[in-house]
Amino acid sequence: MQRSLPQSKEALLKSYTTRLKDDVKSMLENFEEIIKLAKGENESQLSRMTQIEQDTFEMQVRAANIVRAGESLMKLVSDIKQYLILNDFPSVNEAITSNSKLFRTTQQECDQKLMTLRDDIAADLYDLEEEYFTSIYK
Repeated sequence: MQRSLPQSKEALLKSYTTRLKDDVKSMLENFEEIIKLAKGENESQLSRMTQIEQDTFEMQVRAANIVRAGESLMKLVSDIKQYLILNDFPSVNEAITSNSKLFRTTQQECDQKLMTLRDDIAADLYDLEEEYFTSIYK
């Protein structure tokens, strides 16, 4: 069963998708660049020590970018959880409805058992009362 979403919710879900793709792409690109820098295959006109220093700084920046993207993903997960909590009324309503039906059925069964018990006790009391008044031992 596909539910149609209002445009604002649809736009919000699209923004979540975009954020997810951007963050994963950023992590992947930065990781790939760190691997390339670690191999040290860059041919440059800089001295070896200067190149190593520059590569180290670039690796640190890229590692920081990976951490930033990871934090952004954690924030995205939190936003999606909040969205689900605030906007999942149909499933909450379904759960409430099914529980209400279950409780109504249980209540009807209990009421029926109580009425049967009441009728049985009333009949037994009537019989005892009749026996008492017709008894010779009163």
